[in-house]
Amino acid sequence: MSSDNIEKCSEAESRDELEKIEIQLLLEGIYRYYGFDFRNYVFASIRRRIWYRIRSEGLKSVSRLQEKVLHDCSAMARLLSDFSIHVSEMFRDPNFFKSFRTDVVPILKELPFVRIWHAGCSTGEEVYSMAIILHEEGLYHKTKIYATDMNEDLLRTAKEGIYPLDKIQTYKDNYLKAGGINEFTEYFLVCPDKAIFHPFISRNLVFAQHNLATDYSFNEFHVIICRNVMIYFDKVLQNRVHRLFYESLCEPGFLGLGGKEDIAFNNYSHYYESFNSEQKIYRKIK
Repeated sequence: MSSDNIEKCSEAESRDELEKIEIQLLLEGIYRYYGFDFRNYVFASIRRRIWYRIRSEGLKSVSRLQEKVLHDCSAMARLLSDFSIHVSEMFRDPNFFKSFRTDVVPILKELPFVRIWHAGCSTGEEVYSMAIILHEEGLYHKTKIYATDMNEDLLRTAKEGIYPLDKIQTYKDNYLKAGGINEFTEYFLVCPDKAIFHPFISRNLVFAQHNLATDYSFNEFHVIICRNVMIYFDKVLQNRVHRLFYESLCEPGFLGLGGKEDIAFNNYSHYYESFNSEQKIYRKIK
């Protein structure tokens, strides 16, 4: 390798290291000033989202973005939206909900009451999906579902229970694949380009802000659902969240994860048994 190439390589490494320092300082500043902790998110993912916001704001560097978000709350809100993972749909991964209906619900029916926590609920579609299953299985009247997310804007959408009408066909298909037994149209009104879910579906739902990276347990639950959230966390934060779930889950409670997530290789894996390994449903055993 020529001296010129060596110098170019050294310059590239230096730029990468400087950028990493800038990102660390940005995330530290956000945590100290706003209280949102993204310091243990997967670096490659958080970097992509940061640069998307840099370009959207017409800026040139991470440091410029840091200056803007620390002095402009609206810029921070936009960055928070970029950081928030809000890909969701009703009965997403229908086989998960079908397995929950056929395998978990019969066990829950034996309980005098049921508390369920949907952590990282995004815009709420999967929360309403769970409520519909419990309603159809005659369990909803004795169930309270707590749905949390760190993003207040997403929570507002979830609380409203209003979704674009053009998504309803997909939701209906998922509902049927998940073992739905009624006409899906029984659960919402059409007005005019939106679907508004009936109040009886949301009557036992509690939406609240909660940050998995910084907040603590707030109740004991028989079921915790956190799907496709921890794939964006590094091992340190994953262990932190698994500790939170372990402390929040009664014995023998159920933990439901996303298709790309696993209970293995964290500090709390030996406290669970696989209840349905294919659908990533686990049961606390000690």
